[in-house]
Amino acid sequence: MTQWHAVTRVRDLEGRKRAAVTVEGTTLALFWIKGKVYALADTCIHEQRQLSKGAILFGKIVCPGHQWKFDPETGEAEGQDGRCAPTYPVQVTEDGTVLVSLEQVEAVG
Repeated sequence: MTQWHAVTRVRDLEGRKRAAVTVEGTTLALFWIKGKVYALADTCIHEQRQLSKGAILFGKIVCPGHQWKFDPETGEAEGQDGRCAPTYPVQVTEDGTVLVSLEQVEAVG
């Protein structure tokens, strides 16, 4: 059974578009992109930089280190032979609470 953790509110993400949260010792980067919340591991798979300190450009998450671009849905690094950042399930309740699960989403492809 999936365990969900309340980590923030949508209204808190809407302004900044990104946040880092820690759940049971795991740091996640949350992103508000085109009206949806995404959760990825906050550590870039390339240079170990914090993705939550990166930018959002054309719907992609851009690492602040060497500007690798990640798909927020799948975690796939653009142009990097299928390498992916771990992604995590997200739910938003009716009252706007953002919930995450630490059960990683399996990479597709």
